[in-house]
Amino acid sequence: YMMMSSRYTTALLQCIRRGGGWSSSSSASTEGCALALSRAGFASTANSEITVETNPVLTHKLDAVTNKVPSTTITVSAAELKSLFEQMYRMRRMEISCDMLYKAKQILGFCHLYDGQEAIGVGLEMSLDKKDSIITSYRDHALYLARLGNNGEAVHKVIAELMGRGTGASKGKGGSMHMYTRENNFYGGCGIVGAQVPLGAGLAFAHQYKDDGQIGVALYGDGAANQGQIAEAFNLAALWDLPCVFVCENNHYGMGTSESRAAKSSAFFTRGDYMSGIKVDGMDVLATREAFRFAKEYALEHGPIIVEADTYRYHGHSMSDPGSTYRSRDEVSDVRARRDPIEHVKRLLIDNDLAEAGELKAIEKEIKKEIETAIEKAKGDALPGQETMFEDVYVATGDASARGTRPGTWHKLT
Repeated sequence: YMMMSSRYTTALLQCIRRGGGWSSSSSASTEGCALALSRAGFASTANSEITVETNPVLTHKLDAVTNKVPSTTITVSAAELKSLFEQMYRMRRMEISCDMLYKAKQILGFCHLYDGQEAIGVGLEMSLDKKDSIITSYRDHALYLARLGNNGEAVHKVIAELMGRGTGASKGKGGSMHMYTRENNFYGGCGIVGAQVPLGAGLAFAHQYKDDGQIGVALYGDGAANQGQIAEAFNLAALWDLPCVFVCENNHYGMGTSESRAAKSSAFFTRGDYMSGIKVDGMDVLATREAFRFAKEYALEHGPIIVEADTYRYHGHSMSDPGSTYRSRDEVSDVRARRDPIEHVKRLLIDNDLAEAGELKAIEKEIKKEIETAIEKAKGDALPGQETMFEDVYVATGDASARGTRPGTWHKLT
């Protein structure tokens, strides 16, 4: 008890020193104290954990291989829920900031946002370790953020890349569609529709060849699901029992075309035919976390599996798409009201007395400030120099050079 009181006093004194004393009348100060005490482990909670029942998981040919299924009865602690809330909110706020920067012409070119789909990115990362390999489509900002640790430093790398700065995720040369970090086994960001899926199978093949106990994850959208190269990747992955998880992020629109107009069968988790598949609520981070944990275990033991995550994107396909010509504003508002992944976790916390509204508001404010700091830092970063055009062209260049645009000029490749 004395140790607990001492830690509480320390946290309280730190709060007061920052100007957030109980005598202050400002709501900001009160929220700051709530956050400080919450992170020290003294949140005002009636219970430390709750048990949640998620939506049923649909399965395809799973019972022929295993009697296991992803759990839909999940016990989760207050600390876990707060972490999930924080990670998803950071993704959301970063993407909203990207929207504003794009409209202000500080981000140019292609820009595909992830808001609405955060439960997939967070749930996936929570089920993997950094030695597992991930490759995804051009909607990659949030997945890159999660791979790097979902923190302010990672936000800066995303924003800097979008602004074309040399400090960005791909040294300012990849842009929105080509975030990359070899150190964390994140292989992009692929701009060609569906092309990342056979590459993901190749990553899984590398893990199998090395026998390192890791998996490859290939994410794609419902719009890419009809690609022939995906069927080819499925075939080889199944033929060789590759430890690969194929994730279809079904947000129901391939650019501006609804799934019902593009696919004769929109049960994408059954597309493997000879491969097992599951369909999960992609707007519930607890459901996705359990589904991906199950999928990783399955892939290591039995080979490839398809996970279809039923989700929704709030923005249009890209920033050039208003997202309102092929769907109604009422449809978007309805999904936000009923299924928003962040609001779902927020309700679990508040309704079960695991957190107070002030604590969560303080987390939101801190993340907003963190992202504003990252943006300002990126604005001040330098653009990549002209000499970087000839870097990272080949793995081993030797004495190779490239001819310049002016007669007689050559540039050494590095």
